[in-house]
Amino acid sequence: MNKEEKKSEVQNVVGEGTDSFAIVGIGASAGGLAAFEAFFSGMPADTDPNMAIVLVQHLDPDHKSLLADLIRRRTRMQVFEVEDGMMVRPNCAYIIPPNRDMAFLNGTLQLLEPSSPRGQRMPIDFFFRSLAHDQQERAICVVLSGTGSDGTLGVRDIKEEGGIVIVQTPESAEFDGMPRSVISTGMADYVLDPDKMPSQIIGYTSHAFDKLSRSFTAAALSDEASLKKIFILLRSQVGHDFSQYKEKTIMRRIQRRMAVNQIDTLERYTKYLQQMPMEVNALFDDLLIGVTYFFRDPEAFKSLEEQVIPLLFVNKNTGDDIRVWSAGCSTGEEAYSLAILLAEHQEKLKKSFKIQVFATDIDSNAIATARTGIYPSSIEADISQERLSRFFVNEQESNKYRICKSIRDTIVFSEQDLIKDPPFSKMDLICCRNLLIYMNRDLQKKIIPLFHYSLNPGGFLFLGASGSISYLNAYFSVLDRKSKIYQRKEDFHSSQNVNPSPFLLLKTDITTMQPAKKNSIPEKPSLRELTETMLLQYVTPAAVLVNSQGDILYIHGRTGMYLEPTPGEAGVNNIIKMAREGLQRDLTVSLHKAVGGKELVQCPGLSIKTNDHTYTINLTVRPVMSELNGKSENSLYLITLEEAPNLELRSQQITAALNSIVGEDEFNLKDAEAQILTLKQELRAKDEYLYTTKEELETSNEELKSSNEELQSVNEELQSTNEELETSKEELQSVNEELATVNAELQTKVVDLGQANNDMNNLLAGTGIGTVFVDVDLHILRFTPSVTQIINLIQSDVGRPVGHIVSNLVEYNNLVEDTQAVLDTLVPKEMEVQTNSGTWYAMRIQPYRTLDNVIEGAVVTFADITSSINLQKALRLNEERLRVALKVSPVMVFNQDEKLCYTWVYNPNAAFSSYSIIGKTDHDILTAEEASRLSVIKKQVLESGVGFRSEVFISTNGKQLSYNLTVDPLYDISDGIIGITGVLMASTN
Repeated sequence: MNKEEKKSEVQNVVGEGTDSFAIVGIGASAGGLAAFEAFFSGMPADTDPNMAIVLVQHLDPDHKSLLADLIRRRTRMQVFEVEDGMMVRPNCAYIIPPNRDMAFLNGTLQLLEPSSPRGQRMPIDFFFRSLAHDQQERAICVVLSGTGSDGTLGVRDIKEEGGIVIVQTPESAEFDGMPRSVISTGMADYVLDPDKMPSQIIGYTSHAFDKLSRSFTAAALSDEASLKKIFILLRSQVGHDFSQYKEKTIMRRIQRRMAVNQIDTLERYTKYLQQMPMEVNALFDDLLIGVTYFFRDPEAFKSLEEQVIPLLFVNKNTGDDIRVWSAGCSTGEEAYSLAILLAEHQEKLKKSFKIQVFATDIDSNAIATARTGIYPSSIEADISQERLSRFFVNEQESNKYRICKSIRDTIVFSEQDLIKDPPFSKMDLICCRNLLIYMNRDLQKKIIPLFHYSLNPGGFLFLGASGSISYLNAYFSVLDRKSKIYQRKEDFHSSQNVNPSPFLLLKTDITTMQPAKKNSIPEKPSLRELTETMLLQYVTPAAVLVNSQGDILYIHGRTGMYLEPTPGEAGVNNIIKMAREGLQRDLTVSLHKAVGGKELVQCPGLSIKTNDHTYTINLTVRPVMSELNGKSENSLYLITLEEAPNLELRSQQITAALNSIVGEDEFNLKDAEAQILTLKQELRAKDEYLYTTKEELETSNEELKSSNEELQSVNEELQSTNEELETSKEELQSVNEELATVNAELQTKVVDLGQANNDMNNLLAGTGIGTVFVDVDLHILRFTPSVTQIINLIQSDVGRPVGHIVSNLVEYNNLVEDTQAVLDTLVPKEMEVQTNSGTWYAMRIQPYRTLDNVIEGAVVTFADITSSINLQKALRLNEERLRVALKVSPVMVFNQDEKLCYTWVYNPNAAFSSYSIIGKTDHDILTAEEASRLSVIKKQVLESGVGFRSEVFISTNGKQLSYNLTVDPLYDISDGIIGITGVLMASTN
């Protein structure tokens, strides 16, 4: 699934998607609380920022985080502690809960159980990687205060996907380990104080994400003149030429840098590059594509393991070299993956070979990372547990994996430009999966012959799954098309195959781009070169290099006397078809013998006809590559053709010369002929020896060149090893980071608790309620000052049993027993007690419960109720007086609610009980006529609020009597009418 399809799928899941707002991931560790507060202080105070913020911090897994409460005080945004599957919304902040890893997927936050033990977790790296893979170039990450290096590897993924990285300035951080670690990678786009970050993020998102700001892109990036100037600036400052990389890749990376710097046109960005050399380096870093991980594309690596790796060991003896080149290795995961496969197969064969993996890349920072061989715990998702335990060492202190020494020693890392630096040679396998797909066709056509030259006959090429490489079939045959595995051809035909080193062609093309030096004087050839050139031109016989089928690969010297082109379409030139009359049959037989037996075949004295003349020639077929490769179909053969001397004429000349010297009678012609034949054989043997020696010398020169290049790489590796030995360990461990984080939160909480304690003390002192706190053993924990008037307590009594303290209570000595009963039953107890001074208190004993509903003691409170007691006594006295007065008077007093139901009645002289009419209305106790008449009167009082006084007639015991009725509204404390109160007294008339 490509990126566009992935984005479409995300929007289908979350509806509107996250394209309408930015998502910012913030990682922090020790000292992060102050950095968070500073960050949110820089957020807009009166407008919504239209972004979602996700905070990831190292938290103690056993401690409840207070971060959400603390952040709410600093921002107008809604703050949530993340729950599994929570949808991300704009203008909200989300905080990771303790003891969880968190990932971003399709607009939601997913919580996972930590896979690493405490102290080895990298939650920031884990979240940044998921954010990068989900949001690609829209990913934004912020690294704040903290020790260690968590977040550094996650930042790599953010940059690889085209996102931006913002880092806190080390000077403003309480702990600068994490910021400095990210800054050292060179991947930080902005290095700012936390309070300045929000405005920078808002400016970037408005420039990079808004539709209006993106509309300029097509026109801006079509400025070819400015684009060429950018290539020139890159080549002059960093020494690398990107003009032959794919246009879309270059455009996307330049657009990202323009968004980072908030520049609208390519012309302005070109001027900015000229004025700011540091921006050239930043653009160069962005152009270096480094997407890689262990066993990337498992199916392809499975095919490599099954189809190619075993073939590398075929016809190899114990101690032989197995040579592999990982071109464009990035941070080394691919090279280590290849080394692991080779080590596994070597162990399966139970033999020992000399495995060498050469890993190269243009990115010096990536090579430095690869040389360390240290990777985060997140590689557990890419490597099986078996391989992790066999080939990696788990460094629990830093929560990382280090490649084992046996694998590390097989790899040589070096910085190399594939375009302009010399290639390696005699390789059995070349792996290039991260580079060719970003180059255009012209550059690919130069790189492919270089790989062909670097491989041994029958060697293999392993390419990436994306993209198609042009000009490949001419040099390589397909072994596995799906996995992009190819094998070197030996019978390729192209205009370039006459050159034994494609690097010379590549080098020539590239160097012609550079201006020629003025007044350059060509170097004079040495005497050795001059002599060898003349010998090759006039002394050595004509020779043809062919493959096992007779196809011509290289021609030396004049061969017109022996060969002629065949009529018809010009295609593959085959020496059998081109042989002249008299040569074809013997040439066919000799070549067949040489191919079958891998041995030298000679055919002297062959007669051939050329232009009506007959010549005698000697034919020799010699295998030239059988020692390098046991496969006959891939071997090459050198066919030499030389004219044989005329023995009869030569014999006559020699005879005449000898006769003139020693006389005819002293010379035996037959003996002379035998000596001449012997001398000719010796001369031919020496010629063959010299020719062989020359070939061996040329081969040795090539080996020395390759060895020199390898020694240079080894020297670089030794320098890197020396740097590795000087590298220090992490500043602090993850547990210390958690403790520092918790300490910062607790310090803030202590301040809050101190303020709350002061508020509570003032509250209790202001209410005058005496309070004593005791534990489950009835020992005094604390008390308020006002309780000392009731119980004789001083500050030194804290910790003493409450039973040892003398109280001032009258006739109450059961405080211990009552408190213990409350603890046993959890039922509060209340009572009224009096002190010796006559003051009354409402004493209440209740359990002391924590927020977790745990009983940790009891609370005894004393509320002064003396005034209430005195008021109650006065009320009871007044009630008694009223009762006596009413008892001797023929008066009925009553209250009714708004529905005219009786709520209180006092009528000591009534024939029926007052309680029998409570809750009833007049219709329940009187006749319908009387009840209706009274209801009208009472409703009028309820509605008008005006009292009523009149004479009424009510039937009692069958007699109709006259009463004086007084009805007034009944008010509550807020002067609202809640009913009526009335007095009914018998008339004296």
